[in-house]
Amino acid sequence: MKVKGNRANKVNVITLGCSKNLVDSEVLMGQLRGNGYDVTHESTKDESGIVIINTCGFIDNAKQESIDTILQYADAKEAGKVDKVYVTGCLSQRYKDQLEVEIPQVDAYFGTLELPQLLKTLNADYKHELVGERLLTTPKHYAYFKIAEGCNRPCSFCAIPLMRGKHVDKTMDDLVTEANKLAKLGTKELILIAQDLTYYGLEKYGERRLAELVRRLSDVNGIDWIRLQYAYPSQFPMEVLDVMQERENVCKYLDMPLQHISDNMLKTMRRGITKRRTVELVDQIRQRMPDIALRTTLIAGHPGETEQDFQELYDFVEKTKFERLGIFTYSHEENTHAFSLEDSVPAEVKQERADAIMELQQGISMDLNEQKVGNTYKVLFDRKESGYWVGRTQYDSPEVDNEVLVPATEQYVRLGDFAQVKITEASDFDLYGEVVSR
Repeated sequence: MKVKGNRANKVNVITLGCSKNLVDSEVLMGQLRGNGYDVTHESTKDESGIVIINTCGFIDNAKQESIDTILQYADAKEAGKVDKVYVTGCLSQRYKDQLEVEIPQVDAYFGTLELPQLLKTLNADYKHELVGERLLTTPKHYAYFKIAEGCNRPCSFCAIPLMRGKHVDKTMDDLVTEANKLAKLGTKELILIAQDLTYYGLEKYGERRLAELVRRLSDVNGIDWIRLQYAYPSQFPMEVLDVMQERENVCKYLDMPLQHISDNMLKTMRRGITKRRTVELVDQIRQRMPDIALRTTLIAGHPGETEQDFQELYDFVEKTKFERLGIFTYSHEENTHAFSLEDSVPAEVKQERADAIMELQQGISMDLNEQKVGNTYKVLFDRKESGYWVGRTQYDSPEVDNEVLVPATEQYVRLGDFAQVKITEASDFDLYGEVVSR
C-alpha cells in the first residue's frame, strides 16, 4: 500500500477538451483512488509527484492548448516540480509517434482506449469492480453520462473516428448500475453524451435502443433530470420523443448538431441527410413536442461553401429560431475526407460568417427570453457568483446554454437544489428571477 502524504503517491489529472474527455478523467481518477493514490483534478499547487494530461486533438486551437499544456508540465518536470508526466487522450492517440520525438521529456504517451496500460505503468490494477465508479469533477448534483464510445459516421470534417475508433455501446445493465451509483452520491441530473446518442444499441443489440435506455434510466430513484446531447439527425429514433412525453424527469431538451442546411454542403460534408429531410425532422419534433428546446451547432467555411450556401444557412437559422445555437469555423484536419479538398474559404470570411450567425441568434434568443418573463420555471442551482445564485431550467445544459440568475440575498436557495423561480427580466442569453417556492 502506498503511503499517504508521499509526493510520489499524489496524482494531478489535467483535462482538456470536451465533456467526454472529462468522463474519461473521472473514470481514471476513480481507478487511481481505488488503487490507493491521492488524486486531485487540475490542482494549482505544486505538490503532486505525478501529472497526467488528458488531451484534446479535435481542432487546431484545442491541439495547440494540449501541446502548450504538455510543454508546461515537461518544463515543470525538468525544474524538479514534478517527478513524472504522462499524456493520454485524443492528441496522444492521434500523434503519439510525433509527440514522442518532439517532447521526449514526457515519461509515456497513451491512447484513448489504453487506461489499463496507463494504470499498469503506475503499478496500479484496472479493477473491474470499480466499473461505474467515478471521481466527479462537476458539482455532485449533475454528471456527464457517456453511453458509448467512438463513431461510425463518415462526416468529412471530423477526426473523431481516427481518435476514438468505431462506435461501441456500453451495456444497458452497466449504465443503469452506474446511474444508481451516481444517484446514491447525490447526482440529480444525468447528461447523456456520446459521439452519437442515436446510434445507441446498434453495436451491442443490433437495433436502436436509446428510447429503452432513457426509459430505464428514468426509473432510477433520485434522478430528477435526464438530458440528451449529441443526437445525430439522420435516422433519428422518434420514439425517444415518446419517452420525453411519458416521463417527467426526461428534460424537454435535445442537442442535435445539424452542421449545415444547403444540400450542396450536406452532401460535401457527408451527413447522410438532405435539406428537405432536415426541415421535416425539425418540424416533426416541434409538432410532437411543442415545448422542446432544440440546440444545434453549425460549421461556417467548410471547403466548397459558397455565399449562396451560407445565405441558405442564415435564412434557415432565421426561420427556424433554435432555442440554443453555437457555430464553429471550419478547421482543416489531416486524414479527414475534407482534407483532400481545398480549404477554399479565407479565415476572415469564415469568422465573418460565424459572427453573422451568432449576431442573428443573439436577437432570436433575446426574443425567446422576453417571452418567458412572468412565467415560473423549475430551476436547478449550480453555483453562486458575482452576487447571484446561478441556475438552469430543464431547457438548458451546463456551460453552453442560458442561465437563470437570482439575487444572492435569496434565502431559500441551496446549491444543487431545485426551486420554482418566476422570471422578472430577460437579456439575450440570461434570465433573472425571484424564488416563489422550494
